[in-house]
Amino acid sequence: MIASLRGVLTRKSIQSVIIDVHGVGYDVFVPLTTFYRLPEIGDTVSLIIHTHVREDAITLFGFLTNEEKAMFQLIITVSGIGPRLAVNILSGIASTELYGAITTEDVGRLVSIPGVGRKTAERLIFELKEKLETAGVDYRKPLDESDTIARDVLSALANLGYREAAAKKAVDQALKECKDHPVLESVLTVSLKILSK
Repeated sequence: MIASLRGVLTRKSIQSVIIDVHGVGYDVFVPLTTFYRLPEIGDTVSLIIHTHVREDAITLFGFLTNEEKAMFQLIITVSGIGPRLAVNILSGIASTELYGAITTEDVGRLVSIPGVGRKTAERLIFELKEKLETAGVDYRKPLDESDTIARDVLSALANLGYREAAAKKAVDQALKECKDHPVLESVLTVSLKILSK
């Protein structure tokens, strides 16, 4: 099993990245929370890896923190949720916020995640609430507000059809311009203005 990768980032997209490790390129699926914190192409990157093995494929999923990998591994224990949906869930909500939504049984917050319906949200709560409370991982540390906003704006721009490289530059610039009052609406508005120039 591959547990971690360290190499040169040769390609990145919102869904996956390619890491060159001594001439071998590994295609790794990542959530938006990890994507947004990646270095530039050509730089060295280290990712914590979950190796998912099936009869017909070996798929790699990468994370920047052990907490996020642990949350991913808990999510895929829920009946009916595979690794692709688990990555999608983590792209739509930070691990700390997901912890809060599950432990407080906030179905409304969970169904706001793209791809999560009411039945899936209820299964997440039913199957993970007790596991999270005894997981031994502290998901209660405060969220980095700017990272959360950046992830949400980047997701919105991707849905509008903007290319990830241009969208990321626009979001970075918008966060600097909105640093005194960084709310999602203002960062998204400024990002769209930057992209329309």
